[in-house]
Amino acid sequence: MGNNDPSPDDRRTPYTPNPDSHPWRRMVAIGDSFTEGVGDPDPAAPNGLRGWADRVAEVLSTQVDDFAYANLAVRGKLIGQIIDDQIEPALALKPDLVTLSAGGNDVIRPGADPDAVAERFEDAVVRLSSQGANLVVFTGIDTNFTPVFRGIRGRVAIYNENIRAIADRYDCIVADQWALKEVQDMRFFDDDRLHYNTLGHHEVARMVLRALNVPNDLQPMQPDPLPLRTWRAARAGDLVWAREFLMPWVLRRVRHQSSGDHITAKRPDALPVFLEAPGQDRGAGPGTPV
Repeated sequence: MGNNDPSPDDRRTPYTPNPDSHPWRRMVAIGDSFTEGVGDPDPAAPNGLRGWADRVAEVLSTQVDDFAYANLAVRGKLIGQIIDDQIEPALALKPDLVTLSAGGNDVIRPGADPDAVAERFEDAVVRLSSQGANLVVFTGIDTNFTPVFRGIRGRVAIYNENIRAIADRYDCIVADQWALKEVQDMRFFDDDRLHYNTLGHHEVARMVLRALNVPNDLQPMQPDPLPLRTWRAARAGDLVWAREFLMPWVLRRVRHQSSGDHITAKRPDALPVFLEAPGQDRGAGPGTPV
C-alpha cells in the first residue's frame, strides 16, 4: 500500500471519501416510520413517502451499475416486531448493505428500559451481519431542543451508548443522529413534532452518505425563518397538536394498536432505483421538483 493510499480504517471516517466508487450493489433498509419516510411526502413513491433511505439509495444508484434497493420498514413497529417481521425477508434479499434503525418506538414509551432494548438490538445485528453485509446503525436524536421529549433525553443517551458499543463489537457503521445538530430545530420536523419533514430527511440522508464516505452533491436545505407568534397563538398551536397527534398516539398505546397496523413495506423487493434527473436530488427545496 502506497503512502497516499487510505487504510481501511481511514475509510470509516466521515472525512475521507471512498477512493473508488462505493462497493455496494444491493441495499436493504429495515426499521420503523423513520426509515419508511414518514413526514417526507412524494406522490411518485410507492406509498407516497420518500425519506432519507430513498434519498441515500438514489445517490448510491447513480455511482455504480446494477444497484438495487429494498425498504422493509413499517411505521409504528417496536424492535421485537422489526426483528420478527423484517430480518428474515432482509436476509433473503442477499444485501451487501443493510441499514438498521430500531428501538426508537420502544425508548419513547413510559418506563422503557434502554438496556433491554439494546439486548434485542444486538440480536438483530448478529443476524443481519451473518452474511457479511456492511451494517449501518443509528443513534437517537438529542431531544433536549424539544419540550415534548426533553424528559427522555437521559434514556436516549443510554440507548445511544449501547448502540455505539454494539457497533464497535460488530464493526458496524454508525450514523450519529445525536451529533447532527442541524436537525435539532422544530423546522426540520413534521406537524406531528415526532417525524422529520422533507428538510429533516434530506439532512439525515446527507449524514448517512458522510458515514458511508460516499461523495455526493446534496446541498443543505435552508428552513424558512421562524414566524413571529404571540404567546396566545403558540398555545393555540399546542392545543391543536395535542388534539390531532398526541391524543391519538396515547389512545393507540392504551388500545395496544400501532400506526403500522395493516401497513405493508413500500419496497419489499430489491429493485433498481429510477430517477427523473439522475445525479440530482429531487428535493432541492420543500415541494420543489428538480
